[in-house]
Amino acid sequence: MIFLKSIIKFISKRTVSEARILHFQGAENQLNVLKYLIKNSKNTSFGKDHDFGNIKNYYDFSCQVKIRDYEGLKSYVERTRNGEKNVLWKGHPLYFAKTSGTTSGAKYIPITKDSIGHHIRAARNALFSFVEETGRVDFFKRKMIFLQGSPALEIENGIKLGRLSGIVYHHVPKWLMKNRLPSYASNCIEDWDAKLDAIVQETIREDMSVLSGIPPWCVMYFERLLENSGASSLKELFPNLQLYVHGGVNYAPYKKNMEKMLGPGVQSIDTYPASEGFFAYQDTQDQEGLLLNLDAGIFYEFVRLDEINKENPKRVHLGGVELGVNYVLIVSTNAGLWAYNTGDTVKFVNTYPYRIVVTGRVKHFLSAFGEHVIQEEVEQAISEVCSNQNIRIKEFTVAPFVAEEEGQSFHEWYVEFDGKPPSSTDKFSLAIDRALQKRNSYYKDLREGAILKIPQIRVVLAGGFEAYFKSNGKVGGQNKVQHLANNRELADRMEGYVKKD
Repeated sequence: MIFLKSIIKFISKRTVSEARILHFQGAENQLNVLKYLIKNSKNTSFGKDHDFGNIKNYYDFSCQVKIRDYEGLKSYVERTRNGEKNVLWKGHPLYFAKTSGTTSGAKYIPITKDSIGHHIRAARNALFSFVEETGRVDFFKRKMIFLQGSPALEIENGIKLGRLSGIVYHHVPKWLMKNRLPSYASNCIEDWDAKLDAIVQETIREDMSVLSGIPPWCVMYFERLLENSGASSLKELFPNLQLYVHGGVNYAPYKKNMEKMLGPGVQSIDTYPASEGFFAYQDTQDQEGLLLNLDAGIFYEFVRLDEINKENPKRVHLGGVELGVNYVLIVSTNAGLWAYNTGDTVKFVNTYPYRIVVTGRVKHFLSAFGEHVIQEEVEQAISEVCSNQNIRIKEFTVAPFVAEEEGQSFHEWYVEFDGKPPSSTDKFSLAIDRALQKRNSYYKDLREGAILKIPQIRVVLAGGFEAYFKSNGKVGGQNKVQHLANNRELADRMEGYVKKD
C-alpha cells in the first residue's frame, strides 16, 4: 500500500499542476480545442453541411454553426442510430446515452471512442484533487460505492445504449474496480426498492470509505443503512468513511440532512457530469465553485440567459466571460455535439482558474407574475432558512398559484421535511419570503405592491415525493425532482401527498 500511496500522490500532484497550466492559458487552449474538433469533423456529414473546410477561426464557426438543442440535432442522431457512419463525428459512436427529454421524448446522446475516456478522467481528477489538497489517500484501499443506473446495455445497429452511469461502469480502471460496490448483479436489478435492499445487504458490513450518488436518491440508501444497522450516523457504521461524492443536482438544499446522516468528519466533493460531457468538478474544499474541465475535448460557449431566446444571441467563448453573469452553457464536443444548448445555466465565480456554479435549468424558472425567479434563488432561500431555523428537508418543489382576485396569488411550496415539520409553518413561510425578496428584486416589488401574497407552505407527507415517483414509474438513481416550475404540473400531482389539516 505504501508504494500505491506514493504513486497516487505523485499522479495527484501532476494532475493538479496540469489543470492549472490549462487554466492559465484557458482561452487560447479552448480555441485550439475548437481547431481540433473542426479538423476531425470536416469530412463528416455535419462538417460538409456546415462548410467546416472553410472555418478559419471562432468568428467563422459562430456564423456557420448556429446554436441548436436536441431537436435541431435529432435528424443527424437518427441517421447515426440507423447505422450510418461519419455523420456527427468520424466513424460510429461507441454508445448512446439515453436520457429523458421534455419535448423530444427520449434523447440519445452519442459517446465516442474519443470522448468516453474524458468522463472517467474527470471523475478521477476530482478524487486526485482531493488527495493533493488533503493528503488523504487511505480511502483508495477500502470499499467505495457508486449508486448508479444499470450497467446492462441494449444494442441497436451495433451501438450499445444505456444510462450514462451504466455505460461508465464498463470503463472504471481495474485497479479501482476491485474495491468498487455494488456487484454487477445488484446494479442490474431494475426494481429500485429491490435494488436498494440488495445494495444495503452488500455494503452494511463492509469497510466503506467513499459513498457516491445523486443526493435525493442517496438519502434513501442512507436511511435504509441506518434503519437496518441501528447506527446513529454512517460514520458510526463505517468508521473509516471519509468522502461523499455527489452531482446531478444542487447539493445545498440537501446538505443539512445529508451531513446529519453522514456524521462528523466526512467531507464531500461536488461534480458536474452530464451525458453531453463531464463539465466540471470541485478541486478544492476552500473556495466556491467547480473547476471547469478544460481537458475534455469540449469547446465551451456561453450566452447570457436573457438573450438565449433571441434569433441570433451573442455568444462568447472562455475569453469573453464575466463574473456573476447567468449564462446558458453551449458545448461542441468530440462526441459530435455542435453548438449544443445543454439547457443548463452557470455563473463564473472565478476566471483564474475558471470556476463555475450551476444555477439551474433554462426551462426551470418561475415568472407567472413577472418575478423572473430562477432555481438558484429558491434553492439558496430554502437552504438559508433551514440553516437558521435548524430544520432539515428531504425534498421540495415550488409552483405558482394564480388566483382570480387581484392580490390573492402566491407561490406555493410543497416541502417534505426530515422528521417533524417546523412548529410554525407561518414563521417558515415568512422567512422564505424574506430570503427570496433579498435575492430577487422583481419578486420584492410584487410583494411590496401586494400583487403577491406571502408564500404558502404545503407539508408533504413523509415519503411523499418517493411515493409520487413510484406511482409514475420514475423511481431510481437518475431521476430528480424539479425544484421550480412556471406551471402546476408537478404541484397538482403532489396534492395527493400533502398533510391534511
